Amino acid sequence: MSEAVRVEQLEKVFPGGVRAVDKISFNVQEGEAFGFLGPNGAGKTTTVSLLTTLLRPTGGLATVDGIDVTKDPRAVRARIGLVFQESTAEDELTGRENLEISAALYGVGRSDANRRINDLLARMQLTDAAGRFVKTYSGGMRRRLELAAGILHRPKILFLDEPTLGLDPQGRAGLWEYVREIRRETGTTIFLTTHYLDEADQLCDRVAIIDHGKIVAAGTPAELKEKIGGDVVTLVPGEGAPDLTPILGHVAGVLQVQRQDGGYRLKCQRGESVVPAAVEACFSAHIQVASVALKKPSLEEVFLEFTGRAFREDEGPSATDTALRMNQFRQRRR
Repeated sequence: MSEAVRVEQLEKVFPGGVRAVDKISFNVQEGEAFGFLGPNGAGKTTTVSLLTTLLRPTGGLATVDGIDVTKDPRAVRARIGLVFQESTAEDELTGRENLEISAALYGVGRSDANRRINDLLARMQLTDAAGRFVKTYSGGMRRRLELAAGILHRPKILFLDEPTLGLDPQGRAGLWEYVREIRRETGTTIFLTTHYLDEADQLCDRVAIIDHGKIVAAGTPAELKEKIGGDVVTLVPGEGAPDLTPILGHVAGVLQVQRQDGGYRLKCQRGESVVPAAVEACFSAHIQVASVALKKPSLEEVFLEFTGRAFREDEGPSATDTALRMNQFRQRRR
């Protein structure tokens, strides 16, 4: 199987010495669904911008479908699809007109474009809304339209930057069913950034976690869960409690204690037995317990393990000026 994306010692340093991407290396296999995760400011959006030629690397190598992103950016853009985090559909145009613009930008011939547009409108269940202004669309309809625009030219690699952000559970599930269908039928490689770790867990063959510009973990979701091992108990004491690390560290079955967000994260083999023992240890020390919870290994726990912070839905990438990015993208296609 050939590589769809190859990254070697890739770096991006912004003016002022800010190192957003710090000599990272990874690869994405052709036909793979690859998840790229990281907290706010970790460097994932910058990495995607480098791979899609919206930014130029400071150093290192990146190839997309075997093409160097710095040597032939136009060829790279012809092979990729890109769905931004923010909505990029033109409100004052109809759904069909938006797709016609996308077809023109990618150089799809008129007759071929009409056929593809009709097919995609039907596939995305937008045929009846094709003549309506996009400003009348729901959030889910917008995302389906933008997904259609991203695949209209039949890209080999589809970059999805937070594609379901802001959608309700039904909208998320619906969009991902379309992505699964596209992948099954065409073998398109998917490069995904997402806030929803359950989404990456269920949909991605492999994931990489980036933090402070560096790749801190990579592998299949199952492999990463195995790395952290055991269960996790989260305990939050009442106000004014002293440091509980020594007390909790002596509880039978506790392998590691970490302080986190005013509470404690306990790694253990059998969380069911550790929960009552930890609570009893606190009570014996005359310390009130505000809350205690048990979590089995999950991708969220992997994220916490390697970054030391929770991946909250409201802690997304820094807001990107979508209009500017789209303008860059269109100008570079000329």
